[in-house]
Amino acid sequence: MNRSAYETVKLARSNRRPTGLDFLHGVFTDFFELHGDRRFGDDASVVGGLAELEGKNVTVIAIEKGHSIRERMLRSFGAPQPEGYRKALRLMKQAEKFHRPVICLIDTSGAYCGIGAEERGQGQAIAENLMEMMTLRTPVISLLIGEGGSGGALALAVADRVWMLEDAIYSVISPEGCASILWKDAKRAPEAAQQLKLTAQDALAGGMIERIIPEEGLGKPEFYESLRHELSAELAGLLAMDVQALLEARYQRFRRIGKEREA
Repeated sequence: MNRSAYETVKLARSNRRPTGLDFLHGVFTDFFELHGDRRFGDDASVVGGLAELEGKNVTVIAIEKGHSIRERMLRSFGAPQPEGYRKALRLMKQAEKFHRPVICLIDTSGAYCGIGAEERGQGQAIAENLMEMMTLRTPVISLLIGEGGSGGALALAVADRVWMLEDAIYSVISPEGCASILWKDAKRAPEAAQQLKLTAQDALAGGMIERIIPEEGLGKPEFYESLRHELSAELAGLLAMDVQALLEARYQRFRRIGKEREA
C-alpha cells in the first residue's frame, strides 16, 4: 500500500498500536522486572529485566508509553528521564557480566525535555549509553516498534542489529518540530515528514536498519510467535561470534551507515 510519510507517522503514534510491554509479554517468557538506576530513582517509562527467549536467558529493555491516559501520564508518554537511560545501561552492563544478550524495544517521540531532566544530566545519560553500547561485550538487538525519535531512541539503538516494524518511524526530529524550525509553521509537518526520510523503507535504504518486520497480524499471538522465532534465530548467529569479531562488526556497521545512499 502506498501512503505518505506523514500517514506512517500517524500509524506509528496510534494509541491502538501495541506498546513495549505488549511486545515484552507477547514475545518473551518468565519476565522478571528490575528497577532503579542506583543514583536517583526508577523511571516508569523504561521497563527492563530478565526474561527467556526460546530457552535463552536474555535482558529485555522496553520503552513503554501506556494505553490509557492514566498509564501514559505514569509513563511520561514514553519519554524517558535520565534515570531511565541509566537504568537501561545498568541492566546492559549486568547482561554483559553474565553473558546475556540484550534486546531493546523502542517506542518514543524523544527523551523527556523538562527542566528536571536537564538538571539531572539528560544529555550525559544519552551520551553514556551511546558510548557504552558500542563496546558492550554481548550481542544487542534493537527493535523499533512505533516511534523512534531523536537521541531518545538512539540511546537504545546502538546495536548489532536494528529492525523496524513496517509502520514504525526513525527520525532525528519530529515532523512538527522540523517544520517549526525550518519554516516557522508546524502545519507543514507532512512536507517535513517526506523530507526527513523517516520510514522503515528509507532507513533500510540508508543502511540504518537491517530488516523490516511486516505488520500482518500485529498484536496477535501468531505475530509474536513469529517474531520470537526470528529474534531467537538472529541471536543464535550473534552468540556464535567471537566477542572481538562482534565488536568489530558493530563498529563497522555504524561506519557504513549512509554510504549506500551516497554511492
